[in-house]
Amino acid sequence: MLIKINGEELDVAEGSTIQDVIAETNAPYTPGSIICLIKGKKELEKNINKYKIKTNQGSIIIQLDESEEAKPLVDVWKNQYDEFVDLDIRWSTPTEVAIGPIVTDLEPTSDEFKYYEGDVVLSLSSFSNESTHVIMLKGNTTNVYSVPQYNKGIFARVIGGKKTLEKLTDDDRVTGIEPIIERSTTTDSTSVSDLSTVLDEGNELYTYISFEIDDESPVCVEHLFSLIKDGRIKVSYDSESFLGFYDLANIDKPKEHTTLRNRGTITVRNTGVGVGRLYVYRENRVLTPNHTTVGRIVNGMEIIDIAKESDFITVKSEQQRLMLLNKTQSEATKMLSEVGVEHMIDGLVDDDAIIVEQIPKHTIDILKEGQVITKAVKKEDICTIKFTDNAPRSVRYFKFLSGLLENPVGKIKVHFAVPGMHIVIFEGDKKLAKGLIPENNPVDKVIRGEIGITNMASKSAGLIGIRFEDNVEFGPTAETFDATNIIGEVTSDYEAIEKLKEGVEVYVTESNNES
Repeated sequence: MLIKINGEELDVAEGSTIQDVIAETNAPYTPGSIICLIKGKKELEKNINKYKIKTNQGSIIIQLDESEEAKPLVDVWKNQYDEFVDLDIRWSTPTEVAIGPIVTDLEPTSDEFKYYEGDVVLSLSSFSNESTHVIMLKGNTTNVYSVPQYNKGIFARVIGGKKTLEKLTDDDRVTGIEPIIERSTTTDSTSVSDLSTVLDEGNELYTYISFEIDDESPVCVEHLFSLIKDGRIKVSYDSESFLGFYDLANIDKPKEHTTLRNRGTITVRNTGVGVGRLYVYRENRVLTPNHTTVGRIVNGMEIIDIAKESDFITVKSEQQRLMLLNKTQSEATKMLSEVGVEHMIDGLVDDDAIIVEQIPKHTIDILKEGQVITKAVKKEDICTIKFTDNAPRSVRYFKFLSGLLENPVGKIKVHFAVPGMHIVIFEGDKKLAKGLIPENNPVDKVIRGEIGITNMASKSAGLIGIRFEDNVEFGPTAETFDATNIIGEVTSDYEAIEKLKEGVEVYVTESNNES
């Protein structure tokens, strides 16, 4: 039986499941993400009411008449519109443009009717259904168009491309006709996560979205890349007109390239409430300087249309992110050579050294310059942390402050260190720490290697600390337990950290270990 997966036709065995098809085609898919299942093209198109008629002079957009009287004409159009593709403009006058002919089952009448600018009519020229034309009115007229008995032959109206309509002559032709898929037209699409779902003839599957980046927004494009974790992105909010992705909200981003927010456009809010939020538009919205355009969806809008809050979506970028942090020097060299970028090393040159800084920071800038400079350190010089799930606000604060929210390697600066005290305290940010309510306070004792943050119960809120011995009275920042939020434990060898002096920066990364 024939199905489609991500727009490509595939002949599969009867009884095939979604899992079977993904395995057979190696389609991009991250487990736990949603999949869009559409019963079939006709099932989808029955809800579509706008079409784009492409010509060599430009495009014209028509909107179908949804009245009951026009339904027989609309049905003919939906079943046969592709027959008008590659046909010439049959004639053009000051009041009308005609495309055709094709053969239909309609019956003509000889009645005269009044028509208005923008009307789109099915006309049976010479009173023959073998000479069915689409006529688009450029001006008001009264005429006998040999139309069928339904709705004066009117099945649609021109709602866009009137300048193109004026340009057309009988030397031009129709190059394509596309149904315009909008949020409202996908009501028969289904979001599924059960890969054992059995498919039927004509089903269409979409497993992922892909996007093109906007080269004029390097900083905000990197913000988009940072939101993609393990090949997928999580929906924070859904509305009729957009999906919102808010995991990196409140991170300031500059105003870069701004464009019309057309369907499929991806933007980052660059000012005001919600700065740092990412949006993907389901419907067209006006231009605003408060949103930086970072890209547009090129595949998988069907998934964008049916996704809901808390859904995960598999994501594939047309441009690979050139994030080198936490990679070895040799891994970075290989990655860069594949895209024709020169790798320049500053300092430690060992192949297995771990990269902690890169210049330029952003993918687009690296590609434009054709080179990148990296700084690396020995693996043992990076502090690796396993974060707890019991202190979400405090963990976010730490990641925000250190840079781990957007990058795989961050850094924190030593604020206080005294030999023999078995504690190191790192700088915080009092402004950011205003929302640090008590969470995951120690109960009986603080364990050696635990990392904590001073919460709002103390005037020193926001300081970060690590203890190097167990303590039954004070937390990692030398505060009482009720003023201490434990955010995790250091899983790397931290003895060297205890010997550090004030002002020294420590590189940090998140642990993937279970220890």
